Amino acid sequence: MNRKLQVAVVAGALALGAIVGRASADQPHMQAALTALQTARSELQEAVADKGGHRVKAIKEVNEAIDEVKAGMDFDRHH
Repeated sequence: MNRKLQVAVVAGALALGAIVGRASADQPHMQAALTALQTARSELQEAVADKGGHRVKAIKEVNEAIDEVKAGMDFDRHH
């Protein structure tokens, strides 16, 4: 597996773990997950070639994970 794709997978797993766990008021874990996902997305975007469609799919899934982390952070702020 490509190193950049591995980073994306690990970041996604971290984000999902943060979503499952309850974030504190200042949400340091959610923010860390968001930062990791944004870094993974940047790395994937810089990767060359399509990797048989896997790079594009990974970018899409990382974007979805970013949206979910943000929604989780907003949920905690409003409840």
